[in-house]
Amino acid sequence: MAARVIVDPPGEGGGRRVRADGTVLGTAFSLHDLSVYMERAGLEGLDALDVAMSPLVEWHGGGPEVWPAMD
Repeated sequence: MAARVIVDPPGEGGGRRVRADGTVLGTAFSLHDLSVYMERAGLEGLDALDVAMSPLVEWHGGGPEVWPAMD
């Protein structure tokens, strides 16, 4: 079974913590970042659109459209 990926709400620094099966993978600032973390977790071949639509991702505090504003 593939890893379950949890994307937390944006934190004070703006990024969203990403976890797979309870292990923190890092902080994502975009769907691209999230796709990189998912690849590291063994979910290869997913682009940003695939990640946004994946049933393996559980979004907390907003969906795939909620990312920090970049100055």
